[in-house]
Amino acid sequence: MELFKGRPESVEGRLPREIRTYDLLDELGIEYYRTDHERADNMEACNEIDAVLGVLICKNLFLCNRQKTNFYLLMMPGDKKFKTKELSSQINSARLSFADPEDMLKYLDIEPGAVSIMGLMNDKEHKVQLLIDEDVLVGEEIGCHPCVCTSSLKLKTADVIEKYLPVTGHEYKTVHLVGEATHVEFDYSGY
Repeated sequence: MELFKGRPESVEGRLPREIRTYDLLDELGIEYYRTDHERADNMEACNEIDAVLGVLICKNLFLCNRQKTNFYLLMMPGDKKFKTKELSSQINSARLSFADPEDMLKYLDIEPGAVSIMGLMNDKEHKVQLLIDEDVLVGEEIGCHPCVCTSSLKLKTADVIEKYLPVTGHEYKTVHLVGEATHVEFDYSGY
């Protein structure tokens, strides 16, 4: 894996959703670094990507309530353990679960394994509420996918909050997740 500044030189073999991500970031004047890699299905692979980027990639979870009327994108540190009950009480939504891949594609134009804040550019009807753990906001930079699971980006947190989110029309709610850091294997294949 190599670290590159900005978009790939060639778009051959890349999905339109990935190219749209680079187009928007470039249009907004947001500087970013990128690495291309195989799909990361375990913590070891994720740690290798983090090392190349020099940043901890956020864990992004696409959640919904039982009725599938409210959808949430949760950004949290990759080394924190997610506890549903802890989040449910903060957003007044009982029975949270992982949303279906079909809803992920419908609202964010993202498939399992590539969940990312970058997908909010595709949520034109603002059906997804963004939730960000406070520990993510204190970091100078964040790591995320450009709507595909075979590339990862490093961006300044301030650029994401101050430039990217306003253009998407999404606001965020800060949440406090106490979950202890864990080194237990997490199945990243779906997210």
